[in-house]
Amino acid sequence: MNHQAPLQHIATFCGNCDCGCPDLFLDQNAPPERRVVITDDFGQRVQMSLAQFRTIVESAKEGRLDEVLRPANA
Repeated sequence: MNHQAPLQHIATFCGNCDCGCPDLFLDQNAPPERRVVITDDFGQRVQMSLAQFRTIVESAKEGRLDEVLRPANA
């Protein structure tokens, strides 16, 4: 019998609509390289390790992703 725990919800990105916003989850039962789960509003999933996700978070904190948010004509 499989007693798999549900995904642990961490955050919803957007959340200001009913479009099925992207969500961030932790799956403690997944292999370490697939423990972080990001779902999109189309039902797709991206899975990565905590180390990979940590790199994304650190890059964001350091401002290395800020350019993505700037308008193309700025």
